[in-house]
Amino acid sequence: MGLSGSESSSPRSQASTALHTPFGPESSNGDDTELLSVSWNQDYGCFSAGTNHGFRIYNCDPFKETFKRDFKNGGFGIVEMLFRCNILALVGGGENPQYPPNKVMIWDDHQSRCIGELAFRSEVRAVKLRRDRIVVVLEHKIYVYNFSDLELLKQIETLANPRGLCVLSHQQNTSVLACPGLHRGQVRIEHFGLKMTKFINAHDSNIACFTLTNDGLLLATASTKGTLIRIFNTMDGTRLQEVRRGVDRADIYSIALSPSIQWLAVSSDKGTVHVFGLRVRVVGEDSATHTNAAQAPLVTHQNSSSSLDALIAPNTGANPSSSLSFMKGVLPKYFSSEWSFAQFHLREDTRFLVAFGAQNSVIVVGMDGSFYRCTFDAVNGGEMLQQEYFRFLKSDSKHKGG
Repeated sequence: MGLSGSESSSPRSQASTALHTPFGPESSNGDDTELLSVSWNQDYGCFSAGTNHGFRIYNCDPFKETFKRDFKNGGFGIVEMLFRCNILALVGGGENPQYPPNKVMIWDDHQSRCIGELAFRSEVRAVKLRRDRIVVVLEHKIYVYNFSDLELLKQIETLANPRGLCVLSHQQNTSVLACPGLHRGQVRIEHFGLKMTKFINAHDSNIACFTLTNDGLLLATASTKGTLIRIFNTMDGTRLQEVRRGVDRADIYSIALSPSIQWLAVSSDKGTVHVFGLRVRVVGEDSATHTNAAQAPLVTHQNSSSSLDALIAPNTGANPSSSLSFMKGVLPKYFSSEWSFAQFHLREDTRFLVAFGAQNSVIVVGMDGSFYRCTFDAVNGGEMLQQEYFRFLKSDSKHKGG
């Protein structure tokens, strides 16, 4: 599983001078496309779509195809954006991959060519980008590289990770990575700035999905059982909250945390997007909330340049719970769990990714080529209202990746 090669050319000069330049103009296209993957960029303002003969980039608000790149018989199983700049990480996929699936190609869209290459002895499961890091995920190992010169900085051993689970924080003042640990249900947290590793035993079953807040201080996890989502403090591993998607087993496709850390959204193979209210509040040092939540656990980060701290406040009551909760000592645990606050219903068995948009909106992108924007009532909850629907790509694919 080790590294078998390195970059074919160093992208130091190109990457360092061009990382914040807009994408080039739209190229020619074709309509006979098969969708192989979808992936958000770091701020959820865009998403990429890998197809059987190229890739496309879409803006979320307003919804618009930004551009597409087509290659003859060239498929892409991974298309990872770096915010909205011209540098992407590409991995070949499909029946006729454009590049071998064991290679990560660093693509400069200004030059319309690859400026770097990382080769491995096994298939690449995922690639994650920060402005200063490239992270490559294999089934049993994760490699962390310096972006400017592709120098290998760290290798991490993991439990079998066929889904390519890995998440990075994206604030400049914190550098946090979450990945599977070496034991079932365990998440490993790397605080690179603090040179600290934390292991969180999140679930009894294997980990199916997780995400971090932008600063990397909070972690939300789900297991392969798919009934509970748990929120942890990544500094000390404390479990802060637990919410319930349902009582039946489900395959969790994605978890999203709102920028305000007020809401959490989950999609699964049951065809329902659930939104939960969180008991996390971000307050300033001079806010009265500090005194109101004096008994709540405090989440801080030593490297944070912000005056804001994440506080775990008393339950706001946003998520309904059973009126029988006073009997939770004798009733099954799910009677006292926090249930979802708002819901949106979609097709079952189609993989959907979720993210939060502006003004209590949720964005949903499907592997069937569909894009939804829906809104929820932040006071009353209930069924969400569909505001927009676009068919960005005609595809019957139910591919589980992306």
